[in-house]
Amino acid sequence: MPHPPHQSLQVAAVKSLQARPTVVPRPRVSAREEDGPWHAEAVCRRDEAGLFFAPSKEPTAARLAREEAAKRVCARCPVMVACREHALLQPEPYGVWGGLTAAERRVVLARRRRRAAELRPGSGADAIAAAG
Repeated sequence: MPHPPHQSLQVAAVKSLQARPTVVPRPRVSAREEDGPWHAEAVCRRDEAGLFFAPSKEPTAARLAREEAAKRVCARCPVMVACREHALLQPEPYGVWGGLTAAERRVVLARRRRRAAELRPGSGADAIAAAG
């Protein structure tokens, strides 16, 4: 006896899924956990990750103290600039990377966007002067 139309679609869908190899997505790994040209030299690899990432509901004073301690670690790191550029290009939304907090990185990115907009032809003061 043939399957009703809706069951035929379900059976076809199940067979189609069974025929495909199972692909498990790779979880996003922080650059601190990956091996790479600059990651291996990072000083933070030897420090506690909790210093660089905030626990939930961290009081402001504790957060500021933790971030300053993380920045001191970054200040002595030989790959601080590469780490900072990685965090700006990703962009990494959390933690201290390359001596900058997430809020500080947002400021740097905003400045870069403004500077890029000013350098584009036909934008900024030139466009206003031409229009006036």
